[in-house]
Amino acid sequence: MKRIFDLVFSIFLLVCFSPIIVGIAVMVRYKLGKPIIFKQQRPGLNEKPFYIYKFRTMTDERGSNGELLPDYARLTSFGRFLRKYSLDETVQLVNVVKGDLSIVGPRPLLMDYLPLYSSEQSKRHQVKPGMTGWAQVNGRNSISWEEKFQLDVWYVENQSFFLDLKILYLTFIKVMKSEGIQNGENVTMPVFKGNSNEKNSGKSSAF
Repeated sequence: MKRIFDLVFSIFLLVCFSPIIVGIAVMVRYKLGKPIIFKQQRPGLNEKPFYIYKFRTMTDERGSNGELLPDYARLTSFGRFLRKYSLDETVQLVNVVKGDLSIVGPRPLLMDYLPLYSSEQSKRHQVKPGMTGWAQVNGRNSISWEEKFQLDVWYVENQSFFLDLKILYLTFIKVMKSEGIQNGENVTMPVFKGNSNEKNSGKSSAF
């Protein structure tokens, strides 16, 4: 039932938003260059890896040492606009059509985080990851990793069709209000380094 809903809803949104998606692609190419799409491997259902897509929002600027500059230095005003209204994630509807993502579910994080989860936190991979989720409508990037994982596990244990509809409605409200995009001074979430020292990280994650 959920897969049918995901497929029908994602195709409907792709058709409706196709002019916007094409327009974003053109603007990304003009303002940021190639590649237009940022692609990264993430863990899906039962930790099976897949490639997630999003529109590029950062430049490839590097320091004198040849390493990429911090996220805040590479994130352009155009990129901030895309992130503010989650427009950079619209291309993930393709992931939903492919079956990698669901419309609603825990957000897929980095592959590097897999060995750092507790057994309880690992439950978030017992369902297909989503474009939006319970953690996103209850704080998004403004809450701690521990709170985020607790919300993800709660969703896994309490998921239902009506809960998904509630999350979709709340997602629309959150996007319109541009809430929870940053975590303190970080442009997204700080890197998760495990449950013992997660608050000591000052770097920013790629998503």
